Amino acid sequence: MSTIAENVQKIREQISDAAINRGADPGLIRLVAASKTKSASEIQKAIAAGVDAVGENRQQEMSGKLLQGAYEGAPLHFIGHLQRNKVNKIVGVCQLIESVSSVALLTQIGNRATSMGIVQDILIECNIAGEDSKSGIMAEELPMLFDTASQTPGIMVRGLMAIPPIATEKAGNRPYFARMYELFVDIMSKKYDNVRMDFLSMGMSADFIDAICEGSNMIRLGTAIFGTRD
Repeated sequence: MSTIAENVQKIREQISDAAINRGADPGLIRLVAASKTKSASEIQKAIAAGVDAVGENRQQEMSGKLLQGAYEGAPLHFIGHLQRNKVNKIVGVCQLIESVSSVALLTQIGNRATSMGIVQDILIECNIAGEDSKSGIMAEELPMLFDTASQTPGIMVRGLMAIPPIATEKAGNRPYFARMYELFVDIMSKKYDNVRMDFLSMGMSADFIDAICEGSNMIRLGTAIFGTRD
């Protein structure tokens, strides 16, 4: 069985190949370790192996691991569905909230950050396939949410995030990734206050190479780093 360090090294090599094939700088691709259900010691091994950030899905689990020092040495991202009653426990704790998907949530994050005297970095999550089972704002509603963000103190939108459907065939998600990149570039061309389009977060263990080939510069990998979850 491969170690976490060996897995990270292999992923870095795959990132490099995919980025070079796209004509991009491999050093600009951020590797986020998706650490749901993983122990503090496993997370520390991933950080030691050189991941760029750690992403958690659940506030309660995240808070427990914080007490164990699990994330020391790497930025912490929140990558799961964020409930509004958990906002106060996430803002100011996570360097980046990747899953903001509504006006109400965006506004609440801004209010909390303003009350703390900080600016919270966020990504806007887009439900690129329009799936009822997934969170995220519909692509056609993105301009409305960005208009709201431009008028909301306490937040800085750093880009977009997406989780496309599970692909049933090889490269099946590339059209969704390509569409996300189009949206990313379109928003980047516009002038919004409180917006700096740095990151396009898409691609997980099964499809991150395709995501990078279509323009992703932030990938969220769990199984590829840690192995299959129990």
